[in-house]
Parts: sequence; structure tokens; C-alpha cells
Amino acid sequence: MNDIKIIQQKIYEIRGQRVILDRDLAELYQVTTGNLNKSVKRNIKRFPEDFMFQLSKEEFEKLNKDLIFQFGISRWGGTRKLPYAFTEQGIAMLSGILHSDIAIEMNIAIMRTFVAIRRMAATLPTTTAADVAQLRKDFEELKLDIEDILSDQNDINEGTQAQLDAINVVLAQLQADSKQPRRPIIGFNIPNDNK
Repeated sequence: MNDIKIIQQKIYEIRGQRVILDRDLAELYQVTTGNLNKSVKRNIKRFPEDFMFQLSKEEFEKLNKDLIFQFGISRWGGTRKLPYAFTEQGIAMLSGILHSDIAIEMNIAIMRTFVAIRRMAATLPTTTAADVAQLRKDFEELKLDIEDILSDQNDINEGTQAQLDAINVVLAQLQADSKQPRRPIIGFNIPNDNK
């Protein structure tokens, strides 16, 4: 069961397919990525495009950004070559070219993981086109509501603007009054010798 959790963390959805990258497979099979890819290239006829494909630079950068966002680290440091992605069928085909005991055990675990993922996906409620349309409509309404709230926060209503203008007028009058000469004090006056 522990293998399934480890393997699930290495399955990504790329181009609408669940795949495992060559580096992760090499780690699981306990071989180098170079040796794994050499074995594949020697048997390249077994790996059509729907079994294995090489990631584009954009796909790899997006995957790397997603991993950094999710885990805070990049799992692949300075990469010189873009990785290959193996679909479930491609991984099944690997079992025919990798014959070590570890590779056989890991292939069985990987196949079980893909089956477990399919079972989980089958138990999820299905989404109809009407559900998607309703979600889009709700999203657009929510977006408009948020825009209205933000514009209300940024706009000062007319009553508040009038009050601020009145405060500014009073402050200006107070400042003007403070610049006028003071009237003499009437009543008991203590002379100030410092003047």
C-alpha cells in the first residue's frame, strides 16, 4: 500500500493523459535515467506516441512551476534534456524490456496504482455539460459581484465626498484664523519679561 502512495505522487496529467516521467521511473526501477532511456531507444518500435512522448520546454517549465508551488521545491534541478513521459501502456511495455526483479515488482505496483486511480475516478460523480454550463454561469456572476464590491470600495459615495469637502473648508478657515493677529487679552494679565 505504501508503494501505491509513492507512485501516485509521481503520476502527472500531461496532454490529457496520466503519465510518469522517465526520471521517476528510473528512480522506482533503481536504474539511471540514461540507462532506462537507452533501453527504450533500443526498443523504440514498442513505444509509439500514445505510449511515450517527450515533454516540450513549455510543458516541463509549467510542471516544474506547479511542483514548486505545491511543494516549495523543484524535483528536477539543472536539466539538460527534456524528460520523456510514459503512459500506462508505455509503462506496461517497459515490463517487456526491463527484466530485473525490482523492475518487475515495481511494474506490478505501478499497474495496481493506475487501476486504483481509475477506480477512484469511477466513484466520483460525473459532470454533465449542463453542470459545466451552470458552473461557468455561477463563476461569471461571482466575478461580476466581486468587481462591483471592489469598485464600491474604491469609489467614495457623494455623501461622504460632501462631508470631506466640508471638513476641508473648516480646516482651511481654522488655518486662516490662526494667521490673523491676536486680540489683546482682557482681564488679569501677567506681564511676560521675555518679550
